Amino acid sequence: MAEFNADSFRSRVRAFLDENAPDLPFRTGTRAPENDEEDAQFRAWSRDLYAQGFYGADWPQQYGGNPHHHSDEEFIVSDEFARKRAPTPVGAGSLASHALINFGTPEQCGIYLPAIRSYEHVWCQLFSEPDAGSDLASMRTTAVRDGDVYVVNGQKVWSTNAYRSDMGYLLARTDPNVVKQAGISAFALDMSLPGIETRPLREMTGTSDFNEVFFSDVRVPASAMIGAENDGWRIATDSLGAERAGVGALVVRLRQNLDALIDLARRSQRSNGRASDDPTVRQTLAAFAARVQIATLMSQATMERRQRGTSRVMDVPVSKLSFANLNWDIAEYGVMLQGMRGTLAHGESEAADHGRWQDELLYAKAYTISGGSNQVMQNMLGERALGLPRDGK
Repeated sequence: MAEFNADSFRSRVRAFLDENAPDLPFRTGTRAPENDEEDAQFRAWSRDLYAQGFYGADWPQQYGGNPHHHSDEEFIVSDEFARKRAPTPVGAGSLASHALINFGTPEQCGIYLPAIRSYEHVWCQLFSEPDAGSDLASMRTTAVRDGDVYVVNGQKVWSTNAYRSDMGYLLARTDPNVVKQAGISAFALDMSLPGIETRPLREMTGTSDFNEVFFSDVRVPASAMIGAENDGWRIATDSLGAERAGVGALVVRLRQNLDALIDLARRSQRSNGRASDDPTVRQTLAAFAARVQIATLMSQATMERRQRGTSRVMDVPVSKLSFANLNWDIAEYGVMLQGMRGTLAHGESEAADHGRWQDELLYAKAYTISGGSNQVMQNMLGERALGLPRDGK
């Protein structure tokens, strides 16, 4: 096998993005298509990314994976997409694919994985609930066995793009009589089944990226269960922990926001001069620079351990937590630097940077929820990395 050339692969990704990145409006964070036209564009773009081998290359070869795939590729892809601010594949197909590959049956993989690659199926994540967001294991959505089906009742919330999704990666309680983590199962849910109602949520960003999903006596085939009954907690934490490629992209995003914040400070005028001339502002910016550098070093260490095959359970949770908290602090300071102008949004003529900082701040809280909330990540650190006892509530 030829030796992997990182520079050559990076050049290939960069050239592809320069030539083919769709003309879609950049929006902070993971956003859902706003209309049918955008939905079609996102699906076509996502399908092309899988066809190019930029995503799904680490899958088994029989499902379209590349047997010569190198672990560095996914970090380079996420890094270059972040730099270009190009859209990544829409939906939770990547998250679901980890669960299917590691725990699904050959029949499930044969049905669902090709449909993820072709974007015949867009997936959404159905984990969080109104009373079980930070404490995911306290979920109340139930799946009760009735012959060859499970009858699902309950509610999910904060499900990105659920309104336009074909499939859902669902967690539901199948045994209420055991310790809460032990009674959860995972399902590949057909979102067109009778009894499913999806309601887009209007958010403070002005968009409707998140949804709430209601289940009323939804009859889900038993064959849709991923893995063993009551093993859903392990499957979910495994698939969340497998989302490693974005670690490098998060650092790029932090650096982009820090550079933009420094530029904003230089342009922001105060009665005694520029904001960047104020010693307290300079000290705050320096502290942000130090925290971003720490996050960069952590990311590099994570990638190096991945290359050596010595990844730790704590790598992803620590990276996500540090990003979510630092990203919020930078965005909040960007709004604060503008004074009253910080309340101006996109489309208002005097809004700094076209309303970027308000949008960054309003969406920053979503990063503390999506892909596993901060509290879920902290639980993963405590239980799986530090060996602390589980909360028995």
